[in-house]
Amino acid sequence: MKKIFGIVTLFALVLVLAACGNGSDSEESAEGEAAEISVAASPAPHAEILERAADILAEEDITVNVEIVNDYTTPNRLLADEEVDANFFQHTPYLDGETESHGYDLTSIGNVHIEPMAVYSNDYDSLEDIPDGSTILVSNNPAEEGRFLSFFVNAGLVEIEEGIEIQDATFDDITENPHNFEFDNNTAPELLVSMYENNEAPAVIINANFAIDGGLSPVDDSIAVEEGDSPYANLIAVRAGDEERPELQRLIEVLQSEEMVQFIEEEYDGTIIPAE
Repeated sequence: MKKIFGIVTLFALVLVLAACGNGSDSEESAEGEAAEISVAASPAPHAEILERAADILAEEDITVNVEIVNDYTTPNRLLADEEVDANFFQHTPYLDGETESHGYDLTSIGNVHIEPMAVYSNDYDSLEDIPDGSTILVSNNPAEEGRFLSFFVNAGLVEIEEGIEIQDATFDDITENPHNFEFDNNTAPELLVSMYENNEAPAVIINANFAIDGGLSPVDDSIAVEEGDSPYANLIAVRAGDEERPELQRLIEVLQSEEMVQFIEEEYDGTIIPAE
């Protein structure tokens, strides 16, 4: 009888241990569903938008770590070197130029918003008022030369070679410049706000993220602002091969959601436009 009781007791102990083991496995599986991603981003509005998305994703056990980078050269290097999982600061023409010039194997998983670039001047109220021979300060980003030119082409002040799409144009494609404007592209984009504030040129073209970060409104403070149909939508870039990572897919889904569209529209009041 004692032998039978011993066997039963041993069997019960095995069942208890097995149950404990199954509970531990379930806990590990639940923890395994949690994910963590890091995203390099410009301070405004990119990091601000990501922080809002991070709050939403935190409820799904996805942690988004935002690493703020205040220049245009570091984020793609960080991504290519696997120091971050994604970045959020650039548009397709810039990404294409970076992948070609540096050999990065990066790709977009979706557009988020458009930052209307604008022309700022302390002395003039319109592009037409800018005196002949004036220097126009622009950033040293070659991927945006056509974007800079578009203001003057659309205003009829400059002409480019026929057949060239404006987003593909460069300063070398100018065929008519009757006002002898000089486009000075020797400045890093993050320095243009201070140069505008110091009145270092009759006109300065500034990217919206740096303008907003510097307290400028592309809508209220500029003399010309980009239209909402700009092809320069800002995107989430990842390494090629990571496009289908569930946590990255969930990130872009949240960033393109109606909730985020409403957040962008309310938070930025037209200075930032949700991508279609």
